Amino acid sequence: MAFFTRLAALAAVLASSARIVAGVASSGSGQTTRYWDCCKPSCAWARDGLTAPVKTCDIKDKPLANGVTAQSGCQNGGTSFMCSDQSPWAINDKLAYGFAAVTADNPTCCTCYKLTFTSTSIKGKIMIVQATNTGYDVSGTQFDLAMPGGGFGQFDGCSKEWGATPNIWGAQYGGSNTNQCSKFPSPLQKGCGFRWDWMRGESNPSVNYEQVTCPPEIVAKSGCSVKGYRPPLSPLQPQITTKKATTLPATTTTSSRAQTPTTKASDSSSTGGDESSSSVVDSASSPAVASRTGGSVSDATSEPSIVSSAFEAGPTSVTGIETLDEEEGGEEETCEL
Repeated sequence: MAFFTRLAALAAVLASSARIVAGVASSGSGQTTRYWDCCKPSCAWARDGLTAPVKTCDIKDKPLANGVTAQSGCQNGGTSFMCSDQSPWAINDKLAYGFAAVTADNPTCCTCYKLTFTSTSIKGKIMIVQATNTGYDVSGTQFDLAMPGGGFGQFDGCSKEWGATPNIWGAQYGGSNTNQCSKFPSPLQKGCGFRWDWMRGESNPSVNYEQVTCPPEIVAKSGCSVKGYRPPLSPLQPQITTKKATTLPATTTTSSRAQTPTTKASDSSSTGGDESSSSVVDSASSPAVASRTGGSVSDATSEPSIVSSAFEAGPTSVTGIETLDEEEGGEEETCEL
């Protein structure tokens, strides 16, 4: 009996090792590229392990109610396209959010990565991206940043959706070598400008990357997260520590602030695909999918002025960004802005 117990334990270890080998490394060094093909993202198909697939839009850039089952606009008769708001945006000069395509060989749909740039004039800047697309032409340590004007790649849905032309949108790979963003459709202009503003026109800088918990602002745009997702403290929601107020005797003075209600403003995808590192495609219930570089389903706002100190320390694991704890027995309490 002891023999079989040890055998079962060994099998469990081997199975665990297989999962590690099959998954994308949680950290390392890599390279960035860029693309924007307007096609339905591969992570927009139904699959196990996700709360919901990535949102998609119709040819008029309006959210699709049947986006999960709709065919990609890059295929004949397809009606599903990448939404324009899945463009990158700056939080401040040092931090930005966005989306990327990762390798289709070891996909990690809707997982987020912290990219710290290690070359060019943007060395030291940080960008957090969510994997919303996959590509068989993307290597295991490559992040193909979704960026309007970044080049179509192998498949082009932008000519169909936006009437894109090479003289403005540039080369098939890499896009335009000059800033043509003012000539782009208005919903894409800001995302296009990100390359020339926040990235200072740099091309394919190298990065160090690590897997982190997705900021809620990213999840709000893509609509996608892995099962069990718990939003971390966001750089848009820094914590402060305040002293408990001392109770004073009641007086006849009435605070005008107490009579004034306060309000808080609220903030308002290429086909194919593969899976999150913690999930497996359900071939019985989901269509077979192909890479970001094309293929049909049958083929293989506001900018903050500060960043929380918790984030600046840098998340060190998939548990995400640590929050501040209350001191035991202390007179302090933690609140969120």
